[in-house]
Amino acid sequence: MNLPEWRVFADADALVTELSAALSAEAQSAIAARGAFHLVLAGGTTPLALYRALAKQQAGDARWHVWYGDERCLPVDHPERNSVAIEAAWLAASAIPPENRRPIPAERGSQQAATSYAEWLADVADFDLVLLGMGEDGHTASLFPGHTWDGADALAVHDAPKPPPERVSLSAARLNRSQQVWFVITGAGKRKALERWKSGEALPVSAIKGKRQTTAWLDGPAAG
Repeated sequence: MNLPEWRVFADADALVTELSAALSAEAQSAIAARGAFHLVLAGGTTPLALYRALAKQQAGDARWHVWYGDERCLPVDHPERNSVAIEAAWLAASAIPPENRRPIPAERGSQQAATSYAEWLADVADFDLVLLGMGEDGHTASLFPGHTWDGADALAVHDAPKPPPERVSLSAARLNRSQQVWFVITGAGKRKALERWKSGEALPVSAIKGKRQTTAWLDGPAAG
């Protein structure tokens, strides 16, 4: 059983401080090696503190390429879209050019958006770093228990157990095409799912692994 490295911090603030520094170091390493840094962003509320920290550090430039792990099928300016929240927290004020910030066009509907995103990714090699969260049911991105996790690079998600039911997600196989996968997990509500993951249960989170490293960044309440 290939479990991630578990990194536990006293609280979410300490986690974000270390995580933002580590992310910037990974960017520098990738740019030094290949001239570009391909980063997949996690949605939801947990990573927003990280994005605000990156904004304060003025992280990102024209060598950064930003992708999304999943998106909700909502209007393009809807406040509950991942792209809207992340643009507001970090990207809009960053030096990453708009053409390097690639939100999933989920306003087109899940099937068309998934097809388009898969086409955009066709010429992209392995990601350098994938950021993911984890739900209390063990889901990650919009890959849910009992649903299909694999297929094309991007999947149309129907009947998601959390609203809205229509979503788009990168597949497990495409997320696994990354040098590093970092899960960012905070709060006591995630503890049971972590225990299930550690016990080897076949959850969506357990299907995602980086080629070089997989790390779970946890605060004390999540780790227990």
